[in-house]
Amino acid sequence: MKKMMTFLMVALLALGTIGCGSDKPASGTKIGNNSTERSNTTNKVDEIKKRGELVVGISGDYPPYESHKMTGGEDKIVGFDVDFAQAIADELGVKLKLNETSFNGLIPMLQSNKIDVIISGMSASGERAKSVDFSDIYHSGENRLLIRKGTKIASVDDLKGKKIGVQLGTVQENEAKKSGAEVKSVNLVTDAVMELMNNKVDGVLVDGVVADKFTTNNKDLAAVNISELSDDGGSAAAVKRGNEDLVKVINDVLKGLKDSGEYKKMANKWFGV
Repeated sequence: MKKMMTFLMVALLALGTIGCGSDKPASGTKIGNNSTERSNTTNKVDEIKKRGELVVGISGDYPPYESHKMTGGEDKIVGFDVDFAQAIADELGVKLKLNETSFNGLIPMLQSNKIDVIISGMSASGERAKSVDFSDIYHSGENRLLIRKGTKIASVDDLKGKKIGVQLGTVQENEAKKSGAEVKSVNLVTDAVMELMNNKVDGVLVDGVVADKFTTNNKDLAAVNISELSDDGGSAAAVKRGNEDLVKVINDVLKGLKDSGEYKKMANKWFGV
């Protein structure tokens, strides 16, 4: 019996040691925001330079951030985000490769290492910051509600009983759900606008400059500000958590563009500001 008790005590001590060890961060890691473990050292920039290309995740349905355009008989994605991405690739001395997918699929692509960075008018929300690292904000604006001209929507109270279209996975989707309206989420903003034109939804909530682009190109549409739904947090580039070296390069490029006056030219070209 004494031998059996000794054996049990040794076993329990061993289990206790294993349990304590599981709570300790592994060597070479640190605890980031929201208790997410990250690597102490990053070499993402070296990896990109060695590969010779910067792979950028983008959703090509969000003018003027990015949209498709026929150029010289070729379908290309153009916009502010493309120009910004090109400036980063130039700074790194590599080619730019755009990897297009639906907006809702961008973060999963980043997490699975299919892209290096997301530059796609993505708002730097606190919820997203739990899974990605953001650069400095490169454009700030307010959400606006696209409506058909003549539609009587001017306040959040007017949205009760209405149906609002939004792009899946966006901050606009979250804001619309607070409005009291029925929310219809779709993969592409262009599809949501088509739903609006076909009277299938009463409005589409988008970034302000996006709303301006659609109203400029379609005289049957108007845009209204609804203060309760207006704050989008600002757009930033997103990288995989721990890629601090790439964040630094992006922030340095952004600062350089602003210091040189090139940022103002880009903003005027695409946003009209």
